[in-house]
Amino acid sequence: MTVYNVLSRLSTGTPWLGVERISPILILSINMKLLILVALSCVAFACGRPASTYTDKWDHINVDEILESNRLLKAYVECLMDRGRCTPDAKELKETLPDALENDCSKCTGKQKEGSDKVLTHLINKRPDLWKELSSKYDPKDIYQHRYKNKIESIKGKS
Repeated sequence: MTVYNVLSRLSTGTPWLGVERISPILILSINMKLLILVALSCVAFACGRPASTYTDKWDHINVDEILESNRLLKAYVECLMDRGRCTPDAKELKETLPDALENDCSKCTGKQKEGSDKVLTHLINKRPDLWKELSSKYDPKDIYQHRYKNKIESIKGKS
């Protein structure tokens, strides 16, 4: 028997487990408390679990197209450097970049890791000016330059 059925029987005066009648106000109060409990449980469940990966919402973006276009690449850099407007995907990148650097892209999807490698290779080898600019903002103390030294060295000279 559902809570609704029990409360309905009690509000009409039909006895159930020795109780003959409950006021409609009490029934409403019980329903509201039950609704709040369910809502809070949903919120706790949704917020309580850390995301195992960053959103894959932008994984379809063609990284090569961005890297080959000075206009698009400049727009992303301007966003990352807080000098320009951000597209929704650039905003997401800007928000996740510090965490990705700190945690070696541990929450990145396979597609994101692949894209990250392409971007690093392109910036280090073809756009060192942008690489230096972004590094000065996101790694002013060269912490990540030292942490990822081997990876950076292996990228140098690749196309």
